Amino acid sequence: MLVEFFGKEPDQITEEELQKYFLHRKTKNKWSPNTLRIAFCGIKFFYEHVIQRDWHILGILKPQKERRLPDILSQNEIHRVFSKLTTFHHFVFLTTVYSCGLRLQEGLSLEVSDIDSDRMMIHVHRGKGAKDRYVPLPNETLSLLRKHWSCHRHHKLLFPAMKNSGKNAKNTNNPMAISSVQCAFRSAKNAAGIRKKRVTIHTLRHSYATHLLEAGVNLRVIQRYLGHSNLETTMIYLHLTKTGHEDAYQRIDGIMKGFDHDHH
Repeated sequence: MLVEFFGKEPDQITEEELQKYFLHRKTKNKWSPNTLRIAFCGIKFFYEHVIQRDWHILGILKPQKERRLPDILSQNEIHRVFSKLTTFHHFVFLTTVYSCGLRLQEGLSLEVSDIDSDRMMIHVHRGKGAKDRYVPLPNETLSLLRKHWSCHRHHKLLFPAMKNSGKNAKNTNNPMAISSVQCAFRSAKNAAGIRKKRVTIHTLRHSYATHLLEAGVNLRVIQRYLGHSNLETTMIYLHLTKTGHEDAYQRIDGIMKGFDHDHH
């Protein structure tokens, strides 16, 4: 994109032009900090390591990280949304995504062989960065998955595309379409009267992590279930939980009482 923008080879582009380029993307094209950061990292690597320019600008340009806290749905709100879903396969899909903390794509690409019902785990291995992980599979979810599978009996996919109420599901090679799942979720969210702005299917994953944390599950364990390589990524959920604040005061009080007051 940089080459197209200036219409010349990258080694002909000057330091000043590089600065102009990012300014243009930010102010004119309104690129988000995340998009800018991705473009900048690639370009910085190229100029520093490939054509070895020792440019001052490469050290100072740092698009700020967007740190918007995600919206969370309470357990009650999730029940309300799910109760408004009109088709069984969407209900089972979204329940699985929420109760196992999956990303949308991970849920869609689940296969029958990923279910380990002896250990009550799901093997997630077609995820972001394709890192393998096992997540706990709740009993409820397993029964729903079995019931759903008996409606389509696909030899491989757990969530095959369900055209005409699933009659052709056995013959398809495709999972349900992203758009159909998103559309079902959006309609249910609106029907449930959820007014929170930034609520998508991914919100279910955020809610899963927050609800586990509130239930007292260790942050490291949650990190493992979500497949985060960095604990820092998981720590964002500490900002979202409501529990812990109430008893913090008593705990701090208790700690202070335990101090030796002989110094006075």
